[in-house]
Amino acid sequence: MKKKISGLAVMMLSMSLLVVGCGQSAAPAGGNGGQASTPAASGSSMTKEAGQFIYAASGEYQPFSYFKDGQLTGFDIEIGDEIAKRLGLEPKPVTSPFSGIIAGVKEGRYDAAIASHAITDERREQVDFADPYYLSGGQLFTRPDGDISTLEGLKGKEVAVALGTTHEKMAREYTDNIKTYDSDVTAMRALEQGKHDVVITDSVVGEIAIQQGLKIKKSGAALTEVQHGIAVRKGNEELLNKINEVLKQMHEDGTYLKLSEKYFQRDISKKD
Repeated sequence: MKKKISGLAVMMLSMSLLVVGCGQSAAPAGGNGGQASTPAASGSSMTKEAGQFIYAASGEYQPFSYFKDGQLTGFDIEIGDEIAKRLGLEPKPVTSPFSGIIAGVKEGRYDAAIASHAITDERREQVDFADPYYLSGGQLFTRPDGDISTLEGLKGKEVAVALGTTHEKMAREYTDNIKTYDSDVTAMRALEQGKHDVVITDSVVGEIAIQQGLKIKKSGAALTEVQHGIAVRKGNEELLNKINEVLKQMHEDGTYLKLSEKYFQRDISKKD
């Protein structure tokens, strides 16, 4: 009887050791408590995931980023894909509402923002910017019968802008009657349909919309001349420097000019 009990005890002890052993082997390698490592342990600290260049755009800012036949395309997207190609990385463009893109770069969700961000001191507090990749500026757009042509003329009027843009900040200096949209294109369409009195958007974007048949007009002189840049996480000097190198190469070998003329019929890195 004692031998049977003894044998049973040995068997139970062996089973308990086996269970403990299995439990330990299920813990994530690296002892990080299941937290996903960012960047990937096997990759460079330059990008979030090894072998990939994840960059964000709004997808609602034609001709810079938009969907055509279900595919994301546009000037910003082709610039991003070319950067990835020259860095030996797989391009992974993702879309996000414009107002949240800078925060996404800051928090490490994206390697970069290639989303037509105007370079401002306020944004520089959150991210680092590569060298400017194009010049443009704010512009008033109204319906064909509209007569607002200056910022002072915004007082008492209803202004539509894209949320989180420098145009929104500019408008709020003159009026509190502001309607925001996730995209400039949506704001301009609403203007054409009789909503609001005026839209402030990028001059290039508005001009392209008019060329495509939107019944609005450019009103008054350009409000600003702004440099636009690619944003990366603060302190990511390796990626920042490589992006600058690629942009320089693209200018030198004519790739940038080819893309710019494809979408705008001119070189938008220079004053119009």
